[in-house]
This record gives sequence, C-alpha cells and structure tokens, in this order.
Amino acid sequence: MNNPIQNLSRRGFLQGAAGLTLGLALPAFAAKAGAAAAAQAAAAPFEPTPFLRIGADNTVTVLSKHLEMGQGTYTGLATIVAEELDAAWPQVKVEGAPADAKRFNNLAFGPMQGTGGSTAMANSWEQLRQTGATARAMLVSAAAKRWNVPATEITVSEGVVSHAASKRKATFGELAEAAAAEAVPASVTLKDPKDFRLIGKHANRKDSFAKTNGSAQFTQDVHLPGMLVAVVARSPRFGGAVKSFDATKAKAIKGVVAVVAIPGGVAVLAKDTWTAKKGRDALAVEWDDSAAFKLGTDEMRTRYQALGKTPGLVARKDGDAATALAGAAKVVTASYDFPYLAHAAMEPMNCVIQRTADGLEVWNGEQFQTVDQGALAAMFNLPPEKVNIHMLYAGGSFGRRASTKVDYIREAAAIVKALGEQGSHAAAPVKLVWMREDDMKAGYYRPMFHHRLEATLDADGSIRAWRHRLVGQSIAKGSPFEGFMIKDGVDGLSVEGAASLPYAIPNLQVELHTPTGIDVPVLWWRSVGSTHTAYSTETFLDRLAAEGGQDPVALRLKLLAKHPRHAGVLRLAADKAGWDKPLAAGKAGERRGRGVAVHESFHSFVAQVAEVTVSADGSVKVDRIVSAVDCGMAINPDNVRAQVEGSVGFALSAALHGEITLKDGVVEQGNFGEYAPIRINEMPKVEVHIVASAEKPTGIGEPGVPPVAPAVANAIAAATGKWLTRMPFRTDELKA
Repeated sequence: MNNPIQNLSRRGFLQGAAGLTLGLALPAFAAKAGAAAAAQAAAAPFEPTPFLRIGADNTVTVLSKHLEMGQGTYTGLATIVAEELDAAWPQVKVEGAPADAKRFNNLAFGPMQGTGGSTAMANSWEQLRQTGATARAMLVSAAAKRWNVPATEITVSEGVVSHAASKRKATFGELAEAAAAEAVPASVTLKDPKDFRLIGKHANRKDSFAKTNGSAQFTQDVHLPGMLVAVVARSPRFGGAVKSFDATKAKAIKGVVAVVAIPGGVAVLAKDTWTAKKGRDALAVEWDDSAAFKLGTDEMRTRYQALGKTPGLVARKDGDAATALAGAAKVVTASYDFPYLAHAAMEPMNCVIQRTADGLEVWNGEQFQTVDQGALAAMFNLPPEKVNIHMLYAGGSFGRRASTKVDYIREAAAIVKALGEQGSHAAAPVKLVWMREDDMKAGYYRPMFHHRLEATLDADGSIRAWRHRLVGQSIAKGSPFEGFMIKDGVDGLSVEGAASLPYAIPNLQVELHTPTGIDVPVLWWRSVGSTHTAYSTETFLDRLAAEGGQDPVALRLKLLAKHPRHAGVLRLAADKAGWDKPLAAGKAGERRGRGVAVHESFHSFVAQVAEVTVSADGSVKVDRIVSAVDCGMAINPDNVRAQVEGSVGFALSAALHGEITLKDGVVEQGNFGEYAPIRINEMPKVEVHIVASAEKPTGIGEPGVPPVAPAVANAIAAATGKWLTRMPFRTDELKA
C-alpha cells in the first residue's frame, strides 16, 4: 500500500485538518487537547508538542522530530506510536516535523531539535509510547460516552474500537472529533512487551514506496517558480579569500543571470545547475592565500607522531600506568595513523531559500533544525519562528548535515542576501548546489589522528598497564557544544572508546594532544571518535593476545568479567561464526584468517567476527562478517539488520580505500574516482544476530561501524602475521 511520507511546513501543519491532534508538554502532559477543549485549558501553562494526528479520514499521522536520511527513523518512530495506539500499520503515515525546539526538542541534546548520536529511538521511546497510549485512552473514552458503556469493556485492535457485548465498532476517524474533546488522562498504562504486535516484528518501511517510485522529495527535487540555481567558486585552500574576480566570460554564457560575491567565494546563478556550473568554470578568480592553511598530510603526520611521544592532557587515569610501564619486563608498543575522511553521502550539500515579506522559507534535509534556524534568523535579523523550514528527505549524511558552522546553509543565505543588495532577482528563490567535487574538496572531514599505545605483558599473558596517547583535532572546539563536550581541555569526542575502555586493566591511562594551527575543517563522521579508537584498541589487544599466546576471544572474555553486555555480544558473534572451528583453507597461494572485535558506542554493544582471504599479491577479500548486536529492544529488527549491513559497507570503504590527503593545503581527491567506496563485488556476506533484550532501545545508526575495520585487520594478521597500523590498508604490506 502506498503510504508516502509527507513533509509539511510548520505553517501548513498548524492549519491541519480536523480530528485529534495529541501533544505532550514536557515533562508533563497537557491538561487538554483539541480545539474543542482549548477554552477549558486556556490557563494551562504549556505549549503542546504534537506528535500524532488522527484525521477524520482515518489516517494516523506521526510527526517525526528527527530527519529521515535513509536510516529508517520514520518507520521506527511510527512503530512506537502505532504499537501503543493499536493502529493498523497501513493507516499510519509520517510527516517531518517543522523546526520548533520548544515542541520537538531532542531529549538527549536539549534544548534543541536535531538528529545525531544515534539518539532518535532512544530519546523518543517513552515520549512516543505515552503519546500512543494517551491517544488510545482518549479514543476509548469517547467511544464509551457515545455508546454509554464502561470504558473497561472496550477493546482496540488494528485501528478499530469495539464493544463486544453490543457488537458496536468505530474507526479512529469516526471517533477523532469526539476524542479531541476528551480530557488528557493524567497517566496511562503502557503495554507489557509480551503483548507487542509491531515492536520487534516485521513492518514495511514507510519511505520505501516513495523512494522506489520517485515521488520522495529531496532538496534536489525542489523546483519553485522563478528559482535560480547557484554554484559557488571557493578557494582551493581553507581560509583563502577572493582577491579579485572577472565575471565577463561567466556572464557571457547563455542562461547565466547573475554573479555575486559572498564571504568565501563567488556565486554564479542560472536557471539550471549545469549552466551555473559552466558559468562558475568560466570565472577568472584571483585568490588571496595569505591567511590560508598550507600544510600537507605528510607534514601534519610528522608533527602528530612527534606529539604522540610526549605526555598529553589526561583523559583517564586508573592506577599508575607510568610506573608499571617503567618497571615491566616486557612492554609492547604500537603506533597508528588515521587519515582525514570525507562523508561522501550520495546527495551532496544543497539548500533552497526564499525570502518573503514575512521571513524566510527554507527547504532542506535538516539534521540540526535549531542550530540552522538560529543562524539564519541572526543573518536576516529575524525571530527564529520567522524562519520556516520545510523538512525533506536527505540522501545520507553520516554527520555532514549536522554542521555546527551551518556552512552550506549560510552560504545559500549569503547568496540570497547578495541578490537583495544587488537589487536584481531579489525575490527569487535560490537553490544552492554543491557538486561532488565541492563536497570533497571544500567540505568537512573526520579528523586525521595518530595513536600511540604501550602495554605491559607478563609471562602469563596478563596486562598490568596500558597507556594510550591520541593526537588529533577537536570537533567540539568552537562549536555550540564546546561547553559540555570539552572538559579540562579534553574533547570527549576525541577519546571516546579509548577513555571508556571496558577491559579490566589495573593501571590504565589515556592522554590527548589537540594540536593547534591545523585549520582543516572537521566534523563528526558516522560513529565519531570510535571510528579510530576502536581500531587502535582492538587491534592492539589482539597483538597482545598473540604475543602472550592467548586466544583473542578468551582474553577479551577474561577482561570483560564486569561487562556482561560486551561479553554477551562477543560470545554470540563467536558462536555464530564458529570461532572454535578451523577456518576452511583457501586456494593455492591464498592465506585465510579470522578476526574479532567488540566495541560499545552510543550505548549499544556490537561484536564482529571477520573472515578474510589474502592473495599472494597482498590483495584482501573480506569473505564474511558475523555481527552480534545488543541495542536494547529492537523496535524494527529489519531496520537493525539493515543498519548493521550498511555499517559494514561504510566501514569497509574507509578501511580499504578511504583517504583524504592534502598537498600544500589543497585537498587532492575530488570525486569517487579518487575517493572510492567499496564496489558490490567487495561486499562480504553479512550475518546479523540481535540479542533479545528488555532494555530500552539504544542507538543503531552508528554502532555497527567501529568494530568492522579492527575485526578485518585482526583477521588479516591471523592470516599473514602482519599488523596493519595505517589506514586505509596498504596491500603492498601484505605480499607473500
């Protein structure tokens, strides 16, 4: 059945159809709901946060405060509401909620509306269960009054309210208007999980049909009357500025209608993207690089490696690692280098902005509604509520659309302002389009990092001391999150996964260097700090296991005695992978190995076992990944499996190919030819096993990423005896 997701503006939403609109006022419920009760509730000191609307046409519309960017968020949130409401799944639709932090606050971030950190299900779980259960109670109450029967005798199933004794029935739509006049109950009883019909079961995704038939609307699909498309020429170096430009040749191209200077570059506007690009290519721009960043990757790496040999700011200190290391009979040391990584989502950055007499209209796949809304309001001297954001799908993000600098949105706004100041096309809507090369060369990146680890190894294989030094840029510094993410100079994002190492090591110290003068723009990248900390810690532990003659799984289990959820996924993955059984031999000249890794991120636990084949020429084929996942209660198991499968592909792209390099401050990669994702022939067989859990749901969009690369690297080491300490993997290091 076609259940398209509709992305309505705030204005359009507030003009919604008659029926039951239910909202929660946080932390308490509103006293009344619906227009009919408004007068009675006039004194109530709250502004409702509407998550649910039941129309007279019997549609159940769930409003998602979180962005749908391919991760299944809309389906998961709708499932929570529909479960407690006892709605029929086909009658449920989803709309992207408008930008309004007061009503659509992310409870994990607060006070702000936004999507990130794998928080969508976790922060909405109780909130949306209460929403569904409360709406159900109000429908039941309305039916009881209409039929003059006790509410306790009424049942609800598949969107139908029934009274068995009198054989009367009514749909949600038939009861919606009456339910809207009912008092919101002070408390409701939530379902026992054993009674769930939808949660934990298969449910068709709400976005699949629209994305299959092409009706789904992304920003690139927006076409408004009189709209101009903008493409921007930017300095090839970060921090470069326009010294002068000549637009003569650009303006001579048929279809180019305007050229405007903006902070950071020159925008060319035309009726279509291709013409705008041709105009940009024809620009003659002289760049001022006097304040630009000019270091290359090799120079930065040398600096990082030198810092890694010196003490840094302490992020964690258990016992006395320095003394234990100094007095140890055997110390194992390893260093790791991680490159800058691009987000490389399928949909590059884009945004549509139109200035109106009333404010701004914005069309965007919004990840940080509150941050973006506030930035635009400040640029145009408007109250935030005058910046109306139309929520659209995003074609991936991996953190890129959650820019704390609001870079591409500010750029679109600057073009609109410049047109207004220029006087021509002042009322035209503007669509800013970043080409793939723009996104790759002028975007934001996962920070480059260097790690240095040292650990003692006793004769019996015990680890008494562990010291871990990290060197890399801070993501939080200079962002709105700096105040609570950076403590005593330590960015928690830089050391997450390292500072929270779960293994029972009595003397453990983690230190951080945040180098200055490195002006490459950085941002969270799917699973953030765990993208590199999981690799260094899990491959280093395997190295210690090998040198101590211990089984990698057995060693981990010994060190995880106080962490049952880590141990649980590790045992499950090892069992399903057949860890205790010999790996089948490869063809002549092939070396095969099996490796393991386990990691917690975003309050979820993932263990992965990788099987690889290494050819004589050093090429690596990842044959199989077995994943075990504990993400609390799995709302949509199909979504969980899909996210883990996608995480495997994403992580392997970085491990096998991903690397952004700079020369004299200029990014060398420009498109997928130089920054390749994995191809379908490189994708391994993936098995996902979900731990049955009664715990509240936690994140799943990101936790599947961190263990992949270390599990593969450990498998390569098992096959070849060679430890890979630099990413992406260098096949020349693996030749037989």
